[in-house]
Amino acid sequence: MIQDQTIIELRPRGRGFHLVTDDVMSQAPDLTSCQAGLLHLFLQHTSASLVISENADPDVRGDLERHFNVMVPENQSYYEHVTEGPDDMPAHIKNVLIGPSLILPVTEGRLALGTWQGICLCEHRDQAGGRRIVATLQGQ
Repeated sequence: MIQDQTIIELRPRGRGFHLVTDDVMSQAPDLTSCQAGLLHLFLQHTSASLVISENADPDVRGDLERHFNVMVPENQSYYEHVTEGPDDMPAHIKNVLIGPSLILPVTEGRLALGTWQGICLCEHRDQAGGRRIVATLQGQ
């Protein structure tokens, strides 16, 4: 049985859906000895999210960002949590809608992602700091 856990540090990024597969995998637990298992990624923040999305065409990530900005607009009169800026409460709502974690299959020492799938950090703040992900590998 394999069990390993590490903290992944992502550099600060502006608002948007960012492909971070390479950044995550360069710091994640070593998958090469895992024949079958799961890699759990948990983002330790409430104003960003993780998602699996298109990894080839950046227009998809731009469209997702624009859609979520329409779906969860800033400066709504019913927001009470406004002290951290107009992008903060919408960022929390987007985090709840999208989610802070992913569970990814590991097969024969690598992530079993589809050809066009990648790990994306959904940064919901205009000017966020770095982000931390707890990466836990379990398998055989």
